[in-house]
Amino acid sequence: MAATRLPSSGGTPDDGSATTKTCDARGMAEIHRMFRAGFREGPTLVDGVADSDAAHADVVGDHLAMLSTALHAHHEGEDTMVWDRLETRAPSCATHVERMKAQHAAMLAHLKELDASLPTWRASGRAADAASVVSALDGINAALAVHLPDEETHIVPVMETTLTQPEVDGLSEHGRKATPKGKTFMQLGAILAAQPDGGDAWLRAHLPAPVRVIWRVIGKGKYERNRAALIGTR
Repeated sequence: MAATRLPSSGGTPDDGSATTKTCDARGMAEIHRMFRAGFREGPTLVDGVADSDAAHADVVGDHLAMLSTALHAHHEGEDTMVWDRLETRAPSCATHVERMKAQHAAMLAHLKELDASLPTWRASGRAADAASVVSALDGINAALAVHLPDEETHIVPVMETTLTQPEVDGLSEHGRKATPKGKTFMQLGAILAAQPDGGDAWLRAHLPAPVRVIWRVIGKGKYERNRAALIGTR
């Protein structure tokens, strides 16, 4: 699992026996917090929609679709940009990687179930149609409870001594590019709300000052109005 110090070029670490960190992969746990919090409250949000209130169901369904898109992209990035590199550079991690792949496959089945069930419920708001949405969310939450701590314990530490910072940054960029149009502030707000301090440290670490101003002046209000619509308050 070891790797040498990150080359000045930012290229692939050379073979070696040192354990110096070659990148900062804390962003994995940060985005995982959003998935945990977002999907965990999903069944409650669905239950809060009155029978046949299609307008409210559409708001909640749109939010759940955003989370699904984000998780699809997060796993797609790992599947295409992480696993092969870890297996090549840290062969002793291969068993963990194979387990991650199997967990992704199981998660994909639940995500597809959610994606398939949302349109009907969003259009009708009927409690009968909500049942399949909640069933899919239950499956996702059970899978996340297994997968995320496993990945944080057995994969992220290897990433931090095996991958380069440009490679980790590319994984983050892959996720950002998948954000649905018009959902940037909603997803940013969800990430911030899921952090232990409410996101202040995350803002300072990841966004330049001008963007932080835009968030506080424009984005935060949009996010809070969306939150009020999700839980059915004004």
